[in-house]
Amino acid sequence: MSAIRQRMIEDMQLHGYSAKTQTAYLGAVRGLAGHYHRTPEEITQDELRSYFLYLVKERGVARSTLTIHLSGIKFFFEKTLKREWLIFNLVRPKKRKKLPVVLSPEEVKRILSLVKTPTVRMALTVIYACGLRLSEGLALKVHDIDSSRMLLWVRNGKGGKDRCVPLPERLLELLREYWKLRRPKLYLFTNQKNREPLCATTLQKTFKIVLIQSQIRKEASIHTLRHSYATHLLERGVNLRVIQELLGHQSPQTTARYTHLTDKSFHTLAETVNRLVADF
Repeated sequence: MSAIRQRMIEDMQLHGYSAKTQTAYLGAVRGLAGHYHRTPEEITQDELRSYFLYLVKERGVARSTLTIHLSGIKFFFEKTLKREWLIFNLVRPKKRKKLPVVLSPEEVKRILSLVKTPTVRMALTVIYACGLRLSEGLALKVHDIDSSRMLLWVRNGKGGKDRCVPLPERLLELLREYWKLRRPKLYLFTNQKNREPLCATTLQKTFKIVLIQSQIRKEASIHTLRHSYATHLLERGVNLRVIQELLGHQSPQTTARYTHLTDKSFHTLAETVNRLVADF
């Protein structure tokens, strides 16, 4: 490991970045170095400009990918190398207001019923029933279940924040049945040896398979379960501010997009429009 790479890692650790973010930022800098076949500290500002143009015009990378590249490379040059370059103020990933895919409650049940492995099925069920991110679900420990208060604790979520979410009664029953079967000791969802946390890839592959088997024609992923949870709560009258807290969103604008996804909102809009033109 080069000294400059080690310095960047230490800088990210001091900034409190998660291991996932550190890996992504290192990958961004490694991609830049590989493009020019030189160490990144030798790259000029004009070359950086050309690289970002290459990402946008030739590779046509997604906004999220460009954001990771920009954030990682910017951190390296500004924090580790102490270079304040104007190019970082020029690059602006184009925003796209894409609404998330949402499954109906019936579709969620159909998908989960097709999962045969008890651990995977239970993990996906908890992710939906508590509105968790995939990483949050896999990080759950046995003591995070507070059955006396009917709460599930989410530790070190996005931004390093803890939060608690309601634990549905039926989910607690399923968790108790699961515990009798698997007897997890530390992590709630573990591999076959019952030691390490279940691998994210295992869940993602399984979800992809059962989605095909369900014949549901939607571009859904495990994160869709979280979107669906939020939308279903909103449709049942739960306050948007409460949903923001449950999801661990920092900005209310992030949660507000779910108002565009509810069947009830479409139904209300349709009724209003129908009344507007009823006498035409």
